[in-house]
This record gives sequence, structure tokens and C-alpha cells, in this order.
Amino acid sequence: MNAPLEPDHQEPAPRRATLLQIFGAVFWSFFGVRKRASMQQDLGTIRPHQVIIVGILFAALFVLTLLTVVHFIATP
Repeated sequence: MNAPLEPDHQEPAPRRATLLQIFGAVFWSFFGVRKRASMQQDLGTIRPHQVIIVGILFAALFVLTLLTVVHFIATP
């Protein structure tokens, strides 16, 4: 007579992205090359703070690489 208020099965918790997946997503985003399907999948697995942290790391690495190249070119 009384119907249960909750369903018998619960949806599984959303899957978390691995560190390699986060690095890959940010790396390809730096070049502006992202497939729509990959982006949609990343929206459900990658958290915004993860993208920000990895993006800052990649940007710092890029700047350090440029500074190193300029240093070797400009030094006699």
C-alpha cells in the first residue's frame, strides 16, 4: 500500500578524471584543438579547480621554456 519514496537503485557517483586526463585536456585546450565529444566527457569528470591549477602549471612551464630559449639565443 505504501510506495517507497526512494528508488531501489541509486545512480553511481560521477567518475573522477585521472591526472593524465586532466593534463591531456588542458594541453589540447592550449592549442585550441578539442573535440566536442571529449569536451562533453570532460565536463562531467574534470573539476574547474583542477583545470585552473594545471593551466597555471602549463603556462608557467611555457614561460620558463621561452625564457630559456631566449637566454640561449641572446647569450654569446
